[in-house]
Amino acid sequence: MPLRKKRVSTRPRSIAPSAHNALHHYLALYVDYLQRRAFTEHTITSKVASLKRFIAWCDERGLQAPQHITRPILERYQRHLMDYRKDNGEPLSLNARAAYLLAVRSWFAYLAHDNHLPFNPAQHVEPPRTPKRLPRNVLTPEQIADVLRQPNTETPDGIRDRAIIETLYATGIRRYELIRLKLHHIDVQHGSVFIEEGKGRKDRYVPISDQALRWIKKYVEDVRYLLVLPPDDGTLFFTDYGEAFNDNSLQDMVTKYLRLAGIPRGACHLFRHAMATHMLENGADIRFIQAILGHTKLSTTALYTHVAMKKLKAIYDASHPAQLGSAGRAHANDEMEPRDAQKNAASDLLTLFNDDDE
Repeated sequence: MPLRKKRVSTRPRSIAPSAHNALHHYLALYVDYLQRRAFTEHTITSKVASLKRFIAWCDERGLQAPQHITRPILERYQRHLMDYRKDNGEPLSLNARAAYLLAVRSWFAYLAHDNHLPFNPAQHVEPPRTPKRLPRNVLTPEQIADVLRQPNTETPDGIRDRAIIETLYATGIRRYELIRLKLHHIDVQHGSVFIEEGKGRKDRYVPISDQALRWIKKYVEDVRYLLVLPPDDGTLFFTDYGEAFNDNSLQDMVTKYLRLAGIPRGACHLFRHAMATHMLENGADIRFIQAILGHTKLSTTALYTHVAMKKLKAIYDASHPAQLGSAGRAHANDEMEPRDAQKNAASDLLTLFNDDDE
């Protein structure tokens, strides 16, 4: 293993007011407000990164205080985000632009609410509308198996990496939810994982496969003690340097194995998409998948019904008049699911549509 480095805390730090720009002072006040409101560290870190980007833009233009920021200036920033190009020449995604603007809007709403400003100049600045896109490049079970074969499980880091990927696929949990797992969150007896304060600060239990549990057990017994540095806070997965993973280090590790398996795009979220799609194709009720993924709205989980085309095609072939000609009937008799399974699948979709209407 590489030589260890000193553990670096990933907790959001207090922001020292800048001598030359009062915006940093107001950002520090905002961070204190978010912490008092018990926002998650993940949310605070994300907002701070977005607002530091905005402050840097203001600094280049001599804007030194919130009172200098007007709606036209914020609209200029909005155009800047639209025109900005990354190092690879690509523009910012709609989701990234929306996140940057929403952070600014929330900040100025706080400043107006706490009487640091007489009004909120960002109130009517609208972020771009982000389309609800289907998950792309959903991995097949064969591709998942290929990725799982990539870590060298003859080495400690390979055992750890295999355990992490097994956990991502078995549970469908989000990247930062895996990073924050503790030893006591794994319930071997009941085959479940406790997600403490997931998205929206909501706790939930999710099932986990026996295979994933075996790899976690092997990692904990044979590897974890080699990585952990005192004091041991109970974090489950550590990097080679004895640190808890952060978003980037976990993303880089997973991406490495995906590329080795010949998968050119995507990272941790691919396993979440794959888990939901494979369960739906194998007959799981969509509401169970909603509970596992931690979606507040069923319509969010519904994206996976459009990806699970095998199931939808079977329902279509069994029910659409244009498909029920003599050829279609023969095809249906030979290859489709049993009638009861088709009814159950149709019932799932009907429930979904009724939920959206509400």
